[in-house]
Amino acid sequence: MHDHEFLPLTPIARAAGVWLYDYDGRRYLDAISSWWTNLFGHCHPHLMAALRAQTERLDHVIFAGFTHAPAVELAERLCRQSAMGFSRVFFADSGSAAVEVALKMSFQYWRNLDQPQRTRFINLSNSYHGETFGALGVGDVDLYKSIFAPLLIEPITVASPDCFGIPQSDWEAHSIAMLEPMRLCLEQHGTQVAAVIVEPLVQCAGGMRMYHAAYLRGLRALCDAHGVHLIADEIAVGFGRTGTLFACHQAAISPDFLCVSKGLTGGTLPLSAVLTHERIYAAFYDLYETQKGFMHSHSYTGNPLACAAAVATLELLEDGSVLRRNAELAQHLRAALVRFQDHPQVIDVRQTGLIAALELGPQRAEKVGYPSHERRGLRVYTHALERGALLRPLGNVVYFMPPYVIDEAQIDWLIDIAAEGIQRATA
Repeated sequence: MHDHEFLPLTPIARAAGVWLYDYDGRRYLDAISSWWTNLFGHCHPHLMAALRAQTERLDHVIFAGFTHAPAVELAERLCRQSAMGFSRVFFADSGSAAVEVALKMSFQYWRNLDQPQRTRFINLSNSYHGETFGALGVGDVDLYKSIFAPLLIEPITVASPDCFGIPQSDWEAHSIAMLEPMRLCLEQHGTQVAAVIVEPLVQCAGGMRMYHAAYLRGLRALCDAHGVHLIADEIAVGFGRTGTLFACHQAAISPDFLCVSKGLTGGTLPLSAVLTHERIYAAFYDLYETQKGFMHSHSYTGNPLACAAAVATLELLEDGSVLRRNAELAQHLRAALVRFQDHPQVIDVRQTGLIAALELGPQRAEKVGYPSHERRGLRVYTHALERGALLRPLGNVVYFMPPYVIDEAQIDWLIDIAAEGIQRATA
């Protein structure tokens, strides 16, 4: 918080499209979709209309013994549009909560099936799944979890298929090769493991590290071979970010649990969901006396306002036109990033769909980054604010995750600002 002695908070008065406006009339292009949530630009008319209409009908009602139309329609749409064979949806209020739900549901599933020895979870190195205790426990970014380590569950951590520093033409081969550590881990621990949890294609909070969909295909096969659940955390990458509606589509797999949040409501209200299959649900369906019901709840489960916004979000995504436009924007972004390929202080350039990242460092050939205490990314951030853009690097990683309504000229402008900021940060 001491940073705010020299970097004042920016009060935002209103927003529209890709722009945030402060009280002095300055505007900032939201290049990170307000922490990866805002898919269609701020105050999108379709989402705002859905919210206004819902406020006139129902604000909230207990989601135990009661239900309502927005939640029912949202659950049906999620199962249908995800096209992965899901038939059941559990609502929560944040990405971290969705991960908690998936972890608990997997654990209790095995307990209900008289396999109580399955108490372990496998994660990937450099992974991030949220900041509540369960979600934090299955993450692997020390910045977030090291201080709380004595309070957390201990996962089995397997090397990530991260393709940092590898030409994109070789990502597939590298990702397939990195299945070997997972295979060995499951052979050793599989009978004690409840689930493997991964962020499909992009480890976002871990520095936008990326890998090929071939890893997901191989991982699904390994989990099947050892009878272990697969949890796909698509909280940051779902709803079109990676080029397909869900990242798992690029691997043509269906996880046992799919966690979604962030873009689910188009960046309007907090909501998350865990999608799963009928066979999972069946393990919890029994007489009250057996106490096999899923033991998890919270006050705002299935909030009607949030569900209405989510239904409107899925309506915008349904016909595929957004994904087609995203492909055009991603291609333009890829071309704009070429200028950094030989930049002496950019040690890696990577992109998956509408997620792109530039990693800064003083030794390009050796792929060595700047020491974290030098805070080079902060200099890019402050320069971007001065120029009218919200870029919020992750350490030495300058990344772009813009709303889908950005245009080509705005992408070029952002790239220019990033280039200036990197020059200032590395001079």
